[in-house]
Amino acid sequence: MNLRMISTTLAAGQRRHAIGLRAVALVALLGVSGAATVSAGLQDVPAAGAGDRAWVLGEVPDAADNPTTPAKVELGKALFFDPRLSGNGTVSCASCHNPALGWSDGLKTGVGINGTVLGRATPTIVNVAYNTQFMWDGRKKSLEDQALGPMKTPEEMRTDFAAAVHLLGSIDGYVAMFAKAFPGEAIGEETIAKAIAAFERTVVSKDSRFDRWVAGDRKAITAQEYRGYQVFIDPERGNCAKCHSGPNFTDNGYHNIGLKQIEGKADEGRFKIRAVASMKGAFKTPTLRDIALTAPYFHDGSAATLMDVVEHYDRGGDDKSNLSKDVRPLNLTSADKQDLVAFLMALDGRPVAVAIPPLPQSPTVSTAPAAVRTAQSGK
Repeated sequence: MNLRMISTTLAAGQRRHAIGLRAVALVALLGVSGAATVSAGLQDVPAAGAGDRAWVLGEVPDAADNPTTPAKVELGKALFFDPRLSGNGTVSCASCHNPALGWSDGLKTGVGINGTVLGRATPTIVNVAYNTQFMWDGRKKSLEDQALGPMKTPEEMRTDFAAAVHLLGSIDGYVAMFAKAFPGEAIGEETIAKAIAAFERTVVSKDSRFDRWVAGDRKAITAQEYRGYQVFIDPERGNCAKCHSGPNFTDNGYHNIGLKQIEGKADEGRFKIRAVASMKGAFKTPTLRDIALTAPYFHDGSAATLMDVVEHYDRGGDDKSNLSKDVRPLNLTSADKQDLVAFLMALDGRPVAVAIPPLPQSPTVSTAPAAVRTAQSGK
């Protein structure tokens, strides 16, 4: 684990500890009568109905040409965390998709190799198995294709695949893992992509408190969170479910939500892939599962908090030049906004501990290509 991941994990632990202390203090202040009030409040939440069960997330989809196996997942996890696949041996997939930060990076926009600041925020990989299109602009059509995208991008990982394949083939541990995961197949771009995709399909969030309420536990969410859910699904109030629809809270579609653009640096989004007027400035609808863990928000990271997101939609966006027809002023009350944020936070799944895998050891210096040897020596 690198220093950044260690410090992030420690900071997260400190925040949880502080929150825990405040919760203990609050219970002490409330006393018995306060606890009874809270309990009574939980009872105000109605039972989920048949319509609410439309939010139940089904089994994880698999790829017909890349069925998931434990061996592929184990190999993919090692590759995902291995910085030696990058052009200078310093960044890995996990550098941007950090499990301690909701499988994102906590930054306004991503940072690639050699500290290169990227133009868009790092999307989470939570529930990517359920996606039908990938990247903010949908330029990748499969998870396997997406896995190679950052590796082939000069500003992100800048992987030299010839050097990477040579390196992996010179490490006994990796040779054995590839042979087990892909019997009779060579170590190459295709098997690397398939392994990473297989691992990413295991990063799943489908057991939030909201899910437990839908499953029949009336005490799983609070009355405020339930009210926020009503704002979320009401087309006359929040209208959120118009785009954040389906069990994974995304329509896998593209929308211009009225974000301000910097003159001369406008990001055309989906329009570069599909030159249709409505796609100018449109970006993919992200999942809302584990949303409280992945701040800041939007493709440009311009919203620092969930309340900032709600305020943006409440005013109907800022740049009206090519605004989606589904974005309009909402005129929500202050209570509506607070309830809506509370509901969004109820979409976080149970925390899952992720162990950084021990990586197969690097080969002797004499067996690695010159570029790899230079990266490993830190020069």
